[in-house]
Amino acid sequence: MQAKLSTMFQSLQVRNYRLFASGQLIKLIGVWMMFIAQDWLVLELSDNSATALGVVTALQFTPVLLLTLLSGRLADRYDKRVLLFAANAFWTVLALGMSLLVLTDLVQLWHVFAFAALLGTANAVETPVRQAFVSELVGTPLLPNALSLNAAVFNSARIVGPAVAGLAIAAFDVGPVFLFTALSSIAPLVNVVRMRTAELHRDALLPRDERASARVVDGLRYVWRRPDLLLPMAVMSVIGMSLFNFQLTLAALAKTVFHTGAASFGLFSTALAVGALGGALSGTGRRSRPSVWLVLGAAIACASFGTLVGFASTYWLVVTLLVPTGFFMVFFAQAANQRVQLGVDAAFRGRVMALWVLVFLGTNPVGAPLIGWVAEHFGAGASIWMGGLISLAAALIALTWQLRRSGARVRFRVLPMPRFYVTSTDC
Repeated sequence: MQAKLSTMFQSLQVRNYRLFASGQLIKLIGVWMMFIAQDWLVLELSDNSATALGVVTALQFTPVLLLTLLSGRLADRYDKRVLLFAANAFWTVLALGMSLLVLTDLVQLWHVFAFAALLGTANAVETPVRQAFVSELVGTPLLPNALSLNAAVFNSARIVGPAVAGLAIAAFDVGPVFLFTALSSIAPLVNVVRMRTAELHRDALLPRDERASARVVDGLRYVWRRPDLLLPMAVMSVIGMSLFNFQLTLAALAKTVFHTGAASFGLFSTALAVGALGGALSGTGRRSRPSVWLVLGAAIACASFGTLVGFASTYWLVVTLLVPTGFFMVFFAQAANQRVQLGVDAAFRGRVMALWVLVFLGTNPVGAPLIGWVAEHFGAGASIWMGGLISLAAALIALTWQLRRSGARVRFRVLPMPRFYVTSTDC
């Protein structure tokens, strides 16, 4: 057990990564608390409008759609550590401003819309830079482990944040939650400054003069010529747009279908995050590039359980189904992320990860308003199972394409344990 735990958390032995992960954990707990408070505030200010909630989600992710590819270019040209500090500092200022509006009861719905858009701008810069920076913190050998631990940090915060936010909103209202978010965002600023630049792994990067000529279009062409990178990104774009909107759909489900309070909404998010944490930790022992079959199998499982959540008719059945949904959601996203990162040249990592963030988060501006409209007119449950079925269809189409392209076959084995497997020479 001690050896397994040592392997599972191996990247934490690297000082720079330990600083990075601890700062992210503190900040992300506050961020998830803020997401819950923001959604609850929107529902209060808009008379429980799921459409308004969808608009906020869209505004939050529209800058990702518009700016992420440019941010990837910045990541390949400039010091990622400096870029991270600047983006996080911008985030801190925004969070402080929003918390003052809420605490003084001056907040209006349009303030939330503007805050979401500006917050998305900070995310559009910070997220691809942070994704690409991990390889500089630990190097290629530890990269799969570090990526899995990143997901574990994210989902640990996703467990703690919503649970605490639900209780805090019930006890103190949303204002103190926004204030805590602002204060927690200082942690990554401090830890980025404390990193030792001499211990960063930057040997594989292009020389400075070649980095200066890095173009967005070169990154797009690079991915287009790589079907092994293009397929997981295509599947992620569909699932991200149609199913990964639980921030929106679970809030609507809690308040409009089961007529529960903030604490019960937090339980939905916590159940999803508990499964997600298990999915993240399950990949920490991985040391090689995941196969395309693992990625597609996880996508099918994620879509299947997501569909079942939408059809669930009781509160506790939803809570139960959200655990495996969260597990396969993160297991799929992490396997796809690792397949992309471990298959890309270091010189293109910033731009390729920017494209990954674009398909992972940037599709939300398209999907969120549609999902919100469906939730408002046909019910929150319908918005979830429809997204699940669309995602399942995309995963099955991708599986069929990959099987035909590689000449592989799907088989079913009964003994010693029933399972599907693929017979193929292409991994």
